[in-house]
Amino acid sequence: MIKTLINKVAVVTGSAQGIGKAIAIKLANAGADVIVVDMDVEGIGQTSKEIESLGVKALGVKCNVADANEVANLVSKIQETFPTIDILVNNAGITRDNLLIRMDEKDWDIVLSVNLKGPFLMTKAISQVMMRQRRGRIVNVASVVGMMGNAGQANYAASKGGLVAFTKSVAKEFASRNITCNAVAPGFIETRMTEKLQNAVKENYIKAIPLNRFGTADDVANAILFLASDDASYITGQIIGVDGGMFMR
Repeated sequence: MIKTLINKVAVVTGSAQGIGKAIAIKLANAGADVIVVDMDVEGIGQTSKEIESLGVKALGVKCNVADANEVANLVSKIQETFPTIDILVNNAGITRDNLLIRMDEKDWDIVLSVNLKGPFLMTKAISQVMMRQRRGRIVNVASVVGMMGNAGQANYAASKGGLVAFTKSVAKEFASRNITCNAVAPGFIETRMTEKLQNAVKENYIKAIPLNRFGTADDVANAILFLASDDASYITGQIIGVDGGMFMR
């Protein structure tokens, strides 16, 4: 891999496993030092070891991104170790699926808190560092569901739709400081959850995807690597679909 991120420092939330881990590893492979942020302490340690085996630095920090005090402590810890923060990937997210009529208020609140308030707090804190540097890349992980909706996911769709609008607003606010803000919107991605689906269910999902397959975590990570690099220096406020053509804008 071409080392497009040498001497860059990247923060990736929700990076102890799954798509977030793939993103962290991809950025590290490109030369970035990576801060692994998650609530899963064991997963943080495993991901950090994998990153360090690539010859770059890793810092693992347990942090609830929906808690302003924890986010402030996270940024302080980062600045104790690294001179800059060049890249922020807001990936942390949760689901609490149910039909709207059966959805508990607490399930609405926690999804909006982690998926939307989390990126707000992280962006607000880290953008202050980026503004002093007069450079930075912010990439949010939204979802195709945030643009097309999905039955049984009103809370998740609302959080990701809000993240799309948040991305565009941040891009406009920070452009003058040479800080870009974009989002990727994954569709159906191969995860431990999709592995458990019955074949008939998988086939039904795939019918809605023109490329006729689920995406992979690497597909998402590749798009984020591009947006985090200098190759994307003239791209901001954009939502890049990583969905196999499922939702064409």
